Amino acid sequence: MMEAIRFEQVTVAYGQHKALDRFSLSVKEGEFLTIIGRSGCGKTTTLRLVNGLCVPDSGEVYVNGKNVKEWNLIELRRSIGYAIQEVGLFPHMTVAKNIGYVPSLSRQWSKAEEKRHVAELLATVGLEEKLAGRYPHELSGGQKQRAGIARALAVNPRILLMDEPFGAVDEITRRSLQEEILQLQRKLGITVLFVTHDIHEAMLLGSRMLVMDAGRIVQEGTPEQIGKCPSSDFVRELVTG
Repeated sequence: MMEAIRFEQVTVAYGQHKALDRFSLSVKEGEFLTIIGRSGCGKTTTLRLVNGLCVPDSGEVYVNGKNVKEWNLIELRRSIGYAIQEVGLFPHMTVAKNIGYVPSLSRQWSKAEEKRHVAELLATVGLEEKLAGRYPHELSGGQKQRAGIARALAVNPRILLMDEPFGAVDEITRRSLQEEILQLQRKLGITVLFVTHDIHEAMLLGSRMLVMDAGRIVQEGTPEQIGKCPSSDFVRELVTG
């Protein structure tokens, strides 16, 4: 299996606080990697390094075998899907325009192609085509999250970064979205890095899990391995909830 992402001895500091401390990790193509840990442990920083939104103080980050320093950052970001809890839909744009925003910047889609692709993406994330003409304030929380995921998928990414994307929706909607993203990932074969504070979500979704604390990896493995053999009291407490 090919390597999609690699971190080599990466350190990132914000003042005296080390968000990541000599962090090393390899992520294979097609993995669904869930990342969990306390607030401030470096989860979000890990994601932001992948698309160049954060720069390491030391160490190297590689995406598809190429150092992020050598990528054209606009090209890199347009090749990676990014879905966050706040969704980040533009309030003055319709759902269709939000979904087609990045492809329209690079002129990947004609007007006819945009309509077709938007309809396909809405169907992919479980939204009705009639919602294409609505604005974000006219959507429910779950619909906004689905639209945000559709926008992330519009660039046809091989890598999808997700930062607590379901944290702001109710439990029933959350369970539905979890099932849908798992089916999507399996269908599309994309590599997913998924940050969450919910241990049950991490264990449900991940083909591999990463437990972080103070900018370092304290345990990694399959959800079954971590559930059965926690490596420390910290991991045991996290798993048992």
